[in-house]
Amino acid sequence: MISAIAKSVAGLDIHKAIIVCTLLREDSEGQPVKQTKEYKTFRHDIHELAKWLKASDVELVVMESTGVYWKQTYEALEDAGLKTYVVNARYVKNVPGRKTDVMDSEWLAELGRCGLLKPSFIPPRDFRELRLLIRYRRKLKAVLSAERNRLHKHLEVAGIKLSCVVSKIDGVSAVRMIEAVLEGKEPKEIADLAVGRLKKKKKALLRAFEGYELSDRIQSLMEGILRHIRWIETRLNEIDMQVVAAMEPYKEEWQLLQTLPGIDTIGAAMLLAEIGVDMSQFKN
Repeated sequence: MISAIAKSVAGLDIHKAIIVCTLLREDSEGQPVKQTKEYKTFRHDIHELAKWLKASDVELVVMESTGVYWKQTYEALEDAGLKTYVVNARYVKNVPGRKTDVMDSEWLAELGRCGLLKPSFIPPRDFRELRLLIRYRRKLKAVLSAERNRLHKHLEVAGIKLSCVVSKIDGVSAVRMIEAVLEGKEPKEIADLAVGRLKKKKKALLRAFEGYELSDRIQSLMEGILRHIRWIETRLNEIDMQVVAAMEPYKEEWQLLQTLPGIDTIGAAMLLAEIGVDMSQFKN
């Protein structure tokens, strides 16, 4: 039999609309006494839950990382100064026992009471918010790449072989030329927009745009894609400025990470957002 390492532990089973909380407290004879309550997931109810646990002198609160539903509850418990474990559901299932015979909240409380759970790394709130920004940036980058590929596909359908001449469809010259195509300019005018080393490829560019045709529908589609690309690029620039500004309190660690090969300013910020600056959180 595993002995308890905490006298008062709460387990939370968090759903979209309700939170089931089971509190296990030792009585005078060292036997656990169970008390279960349900709370709504509205802000007021979550704060009432935190107040009850605080008043009950809970030593540890345990919850699973289910979707995004745990986050608001975690922050309320954090504000209340309660020690809280967020655990991976997979690890809970791997602990042998009688989970199928008891409710989830009671099982979490029992495992936490016996010290059988490993908490997940939860960074400070500042880094949690930065994570949201960084991960949104990552999604936007993926959408940007998809939109550029889509634009390339429509150019090919229209018989415009620009990608056979330029190395980057999103380069300065390529974008100017695509805009000229949408304006209905002649191949020679389009080829004259080449800058840098691409000027030497005017003959190939003329052939790439020779005889191109765009229907009204395809033109409208490409114009929309190009507008979307510009919006995403603008939004990414705004996010990058926010990320750089957020690094001011962690300037030393941020600059140190940039000394690694291949890690730039944004890459270093992305690393810090995921792992934080306190390396004592990790085993080695």
